[in-house]
Amino acid sequence: MSTKASNTRPDQTGDPEAQLDVLGDTCARTIIVATSNGPKTAKELTERTESSSATVYRRINSLLESDLLAECIRFEEDGSHTTAYEATVEQLTVRIDPDGINVSLSRLEE
Repeated sequence: MSTKASNTRPDQTGDPEAQLDVLGDTCARTIIVATSNGPKTAKELTERTESSSATVYRRINSLLESDLLAECIRFEEDGSHTTAYEATVEQLTVRIDPDGINVSLSRLEE
């Protein structure tokens, strides 16, 4: 099995407020953790999260919109391919100061 990354939002940095909101959800956090060690399909994520496929797709979309997840193509040994998802961040740091809440991300190397 091999993967070819095709980030759907390569130039976005994401909205810190939206990133924190989406990570407030257990299912979304499980998806980020599961995809941090390689691409997973929606079906694999549904099994991992023990959530409905509709819930998983909603969380995937939220994570994509927040630039915390990227869509890629996974090629199987038999020549078939499928859409998979991969975490784009390795670390998220939240800092609270007099100016508000600041979020900084450390991106995974491509």
